[in-house]
Amino acid sequence: MKKTLIALSVLAAGSANASVNLLDQDGVIVDLSGSAEVQFIQDIAAKGSDEDPTIRLDDGDITLNTTIPVNNNLNVVAGLSFDLSNTDDKGRGNGKPDDFFNDELYAGFQGADFGTLTFGRQFLISDDAGIGKDYEMGLEQLDLGKTQGSEVVKYVYDNGQFYFGASHDINKDDNGGITDARLGARFAGLDVRGYYYTSDDVGAVGNEVDGYNIEAEYVFGAVALAASFGNVEVNNADSDLIEAAGSYTMGKNTFALGYVYAEADETNNVYANVTHQLHSNVKLYAELGWADGDNTDYDLGYVAGMEVLF
Repeated sequence: MKKTLIALSVLAAGSANASVNLLDQDGVIVDLSGSAEVQFIQDIAAKGSDEDPTIRLDDGDITLNTTIPVNNNLNVVAGLSFDLSNTDDKGRGNGKPDDFFNDELYAGFQGADFGTLTFGRQFLISDDAGIGKDYEMGLEQLDLGKTQGSEVVKYVYDNGQFYFGASHDINKDDNGGITDARLGARFAGLDVRGYYYTSDDVGAVGNEVDGYNIEAEYVFGAVALAASFGNVEVNNADSDLIEAAGSYTMGKNTFALGYVYAEADETNNVYANVTHQLHSNVKLYAELGWADGDNTDYDLGYVAGMEVLF
């Protein structure tokens, strides 16, 4: 199955589910998209930690994408995105409205036959890893480490059935850089894929990380089932991670349940949530989460949130 350049331009537009078309003239497309997400949250925390619930600005971003045709077989693509929520890679931050981060600034080429090659500040391939259906209460989700960089070369190919991607962060501040890859295939409602990640002396701590995750998702009608098995080794200490999740959609409501097991500290984590699609661009959700570990007892966590896309 061969994708057209128009279809490929959608893939380059990022993860936003809604957008405003600013320009569509002579093949030049410019889209603006964004999101705002606010939560009332009590994190899953160790018993006795006495953490109070808080209102958190979980997500807020503005993204511009453009596709410019060079000829019938080649496009130039570029993207610019600002994170306005002032959060770190775990979604935590002080939420100051006057402090934001430019988390994407890239340019590259796109072809119907060879895929998309981009350069610059962008998310790595492994940023998409994981099958969790949680919002915040998946305590031991797959954590490969840093999955975004300012000097990233990324290649993505997708012909509809088979897809492949690889990226490399050559940041001069990270001695060994980061390399990751994804290989996947779709068969009717089944999507099977694998991720690989390796980094050497990255970040202030200088961790060396090697990891992989094998994932499968199956959708039939209103039911979606997913499972994964992964292993992450940090500085020669490794841990297996097993995860299973499912969801059922009834009208505008989706109910989801998930389980995560992390070998490192024998942690079992269960979460359940419900999402109400108030509008195609607006959703409300509520979630409960519980965990139990070999050396730690946890209090129940919960979150209620609202996400608006444009």
